[in-house]
Amino acid sequence: MGRSRELASVGAKTGVVAVTGSAGFLGSNLIRLLEEDDRIRRVVAIDLKPAPTGRTKTRSYEVDLTQSAAESRVAEILAAEHVDAIAHLAFLAAPSHATAWAHELESVGTMHVTVAARHARVRKLVLSSHTWLYGAHPSNPNFLTEKHPLRAPMSEPFFADKIEAEEQARKLAQRAPRTVVTILRTAPILGPTVHNVITRYLARKLVPTMMGFDPLFQFLHETDAIAALHLALLRDAPGAFNVAGDGVLPLSTVIKLAGRIAIPIPHPIAETLAAVGWVGQLVEAPPSFLKYLRFLCVADGRRAHSVMGFRAAHTSREALLDFVGAQRLRDVKLLSERTA
Repeated sequence: MGRSRELASVGAKTGVVAVTGSAGFLGSNLIRLLEEDDRIRRVVAIDLKPAPTGRTKTRSYEVDLTQSAAESRVAEILAAEHVDAIAHLAFLAAPSHATAWAHELESVGTMHVTVAARHARVRKLVLSSHTWLYGAHPSNPNFLTEKHPLRAPMSEPFFADKIEAEEQARKLAQRAPRTVVTILRTAPILGPTVHNVITRYLARKLVPTMMGFDPLFQFLHETDAIAALHLALLRDAPGAFNVAGDGVLPLSTVIKLAGRIAIPIPHPIAETLAAVGWVGQLVEAPPSFLKYLRFLCVADGRRAHSVMGFRAAHTSREALLDFVGAQRLRDVKLLSERTA
């Protein structure tokens, strides 16, 4: 009997799922869910180190996606394990000063994975992406749909590499029509345990903002991000999907709820400070991110609900408050360590 068009039908153990970036936040938490799902027969973890949440179902393979031999190695693993679907999650959650390495990991690494998937005739690929790839622009509508172009600045490697990764996924869909390719563009992820560029920004006591601007923000709770990936593996839903919690919050409200103090900075001065701070590794993001402190970049998640059947269990506000609660505990712990 051939591979079923449904990766995991109710009550059947047919799914073999590969997870790249399996040692990272999204990968390790997704594997935890897959280990508990009776519909998934085996999990194939691909990363530089074993998946920390892998148990009896999981087989770990050490693969460096930045290496030229990665394509053939991944194809070999996928074929040998009879992989049905891949969750490609090998992406950075924050900008890196090692831009050449990041490019090899995200852009070239995605090419290795997608070509390997085509050679191994994998039935499905789910790619993790970001709503920030739409870019923050004064001309943006209130809510960006999947039909809007990705206009994040290509001069910024953090965005360019992810946009190129999406293009590699689309090429796979074109060259292998029988492969279901799903792209999940998640809003900034918040929660009690995730660490990324937005959590670093909100962890500061004094939070820089752009004077005269108060853009709307939306978030996705970390558990909803994992749930969306899980659902995408179980259901055939080709194309791109925005994934976000309901509701939006002005940045001023976000900072207030986080218990931080906003420091408004004139934009020209902020550009200079951000550039110097980034070079000196004193800030969490390069100057290109300042646009997101000025202009709107929020996404419409209705397509994920109507096509995939996904609805976030937490609102943007709830995701923020869950992060805030955990951050306050970390702040108290840090203060007690300093005074001990």
